[in-house]
Amino acid sequence: MSLLQQTTASVESPASGEFLVVCLCAEWCGTCRDYQTGFDALAAEFPDTCFRWLDIEERADDLGDLDIENFPTLFIQRGERVLFFGTMLPHLSHLRRLIETFHEQTPEQSCDYVSSNPERSLWQDDQDLCHIGRVMRSE
Repeated sequence: MSLLQQTTASVESPASGEFLVVCLCAEWCGTCRDYQTGFDALAAEFPDTCFRWLDIEERADDLGDLDIENFPTLFIQRGERVLFFGTMLPHLSHLRRLIETFHEQTPEQSCDYVSSNPERSLWQDDQDLCHIGRVMRSE
C-alpha cells in the first residue's frame, strides 16, 4: 500500500468523526513504513475517529509552509480545534494514550486545553494546519 493511500480503517465520511488523526510521513522512511501497520490497527480501535495517512512528498502542496523534519509527525484535531501537532516517538502506545486522553475531554475542556499554552494557541490560527484538517476530512 502506498503511503499516500488512506489507512484501510479510515472513516469514509468527513462528517463521521469528531476527531481527526493524521500521520505525516514519507514513503522512503523505514520508520514510517513500520509505523503504518500499527497506525491502521489503531484506527480500528477508535471507529469514531477519522485516521488519515499523508505522504509529505506526494502531497507537498497540501502542507503550505509547514516543514516536517522528523517522523512520525502527528496532527490531531477535534472539530476545528488543533489539539496536537508534532513529532512523536514511533510507539503506538503513546499515540493510543494521547487519543484516549483527548476522547475523555469534554468539548469545553478541549477548548481550554488549546488555549492553555502559547504554542497550542498559535496552532488554531495557523492556516497551513487548518488546511491539512480541511483536506484530510474531505477525503
